[in-house]
Amino acid sequence: MPARIEERTRKTDDGVGGLVDQTIRFPVWFDPVANGGTPMCQALSQAHSILQRWLAQHPDCFPPIVINITDGEATDGDPSGAADIIGKLRSNDGEVLLFNLHLSSQRAAPIEFPDPEVGLPDQFAQLLFRMSSPLPTYMRSIAQQEGYRVSEGTRGFVFNADIVAVIRFLDIGTRPSDLR
Repeated sequence: MPARIEERTRKTDDGVGGLVDQTIRFPVWFDPVANGGTPMCQALSQAHSILQRWLAQHPDCFPPIVINITDGEATDGDPSGAADIIGKLRSNDGEVLLFNLHLSSQRAAPIEFPDPEVGLPDQFAQLLFRMSSPLPTYMRSIAQQEGYRVSEGTRGFVFNADIVAVIRFLDIGTRPSDLR
């Protein structure tokens, strides 16, 4: 159940080479809030609680995917323990996946789906890389189709992506596949 449904306008193809405005109903699931901190341990703990309940009710589901979008600088401790606990949860189909999208204030080149962590610009990026799950085989296939060089060690991690790369990351991490 979304928090609310809004009417929004989007541009769509008019069929003759132009664009027209179309009103659509758009579900809003949550409202983002920024207030100066990055309580990543708390956020991951909350995700763990939600996942435990979900998995108890849906034990045969595809493993849930947690996508952590963050500045990478946790203000409430080391988030790796909370990430490890999430990674131990599983459905009958496999372990829960944790992917990290690191939007840093550091002026550094974007890095998408790295393997290994060598070359990541700082300790925050390196930690988030280590916290990230390896891409399952079918997601690696999707990433390869999108032009990424991937290996068995490639993780669900992106650093300083632009909006196009963010959308591609989310698409690869959430696209259904019949390749499994």
